[in-house]
Amino acid sequence: MVNKFWNNKNVFVTGGTGFLGSYLVKKLVNYGANVTILLRDYIPQSNIYIGEEYKKVNVVHGMLEDYLLIERTLGEYEIDTVFHLAAQAIVGVANRNPLGTFKSNIEGTWNILEAARKSPLIKQVIVASSDKAYGDQEKLPYDENMPLQGKHPYDVSKSCADLIAQTYYETYNLPVCITRCGNLYGGGDLNFNRIIPQSIQSILNKESPVIRSDGSFIRDYFYIEDAVDAYINLAEKVVELNLGGQAFNFSNEIQLTVLELVNKILKIMGSDIKPIILNQGSNEIIHQYLSAKKARTVLGWSPNYTIDEGLSKTIEWYEAFLKKER
Repeated sequence: MVNKFWNNKNVFVTGGTGFLGSYLVKKLVNYGANVTILLRDYIPQSNIYIGEEYKKVNVVHGMLEDYLLIERTLGEYEIDTVFHLAAQAIVGVANRNPLGTFKSNIEGTWNILEAARKSPLIKQVIVASSDKAYGDQEKLPYDENMPLQGKHPYDVSKSCADLIAQTYYETYNLPVCITRCGNLYGGGDLNFNRIIPQSIQSILNKESPVIRSDGSFIRDYFYIEDAVDAYINLAEKVVELNLGGQAFNFSNEIQLTVLELVNKILKIMGSDIKPIILNQGSNEIIHQYLSAKKARTVLGWSPNYTIDEGLSKTIEWYEAFLKKER
């Protein structure tokens, strides 16, 4: 499974034990890369510990806010590729604790970029932004030329991090690219306040899944394995296609309301339970979805999974995981 581009490359991944990071790290290890991750908290249930790949990973203990640690890590491990994924990623947490979110998501990003700027070995940096960085736009779907105008704490943190990444290319010519993905889903997401894992858990417990909003919010739902392929595809082409400073939307370009999504999960799981709709959503954008035309055209990228295929694989993962937990 060794990949010529990644074999023996020294790669640093922040958020390596997180949802996206765990999948990305495993794939890079299997491709032959030398992977170093930044670990703030030990999460024993992380998907990264399923399988043997984690035994080959270098672990640096610390926080994004520790600039000197980041600088030392890039130097000592002779890093040439950075995937900056780590963030405080929960909208509700951001609303309750904006300062912590700003420090993690904004200061953490400028620390990574500044350390990369000072490192002579860096070839490419991929920074994870979000569709939330666009804020609320009248025109849909979002494309990469639209302004970044987040209004609420999480959205603003991503708008700022995104713009800072662009600054480091425009001012210092740092070879950084930015990803803006829809809502990621798949096995291994341990944030059970998110709609997909929460719904699957509720249905397995023979309880009604709960929808906080009125069910009409429209979102992209992007399967995790497609996201990993997108990140790797982009990183491989930063230098080849001279993509520094550019952002790319990644999406399967299938939009669903929250109620349609939950009903789809219920159907796949063969359940006739009815969801409970609380109609309590606040500080969230009502309609939000992406155009991935640029990624398809420039990178030749396309997703491999339909929404039904992705949900089926996700449900299988949670059935096994929650059975083991019980």
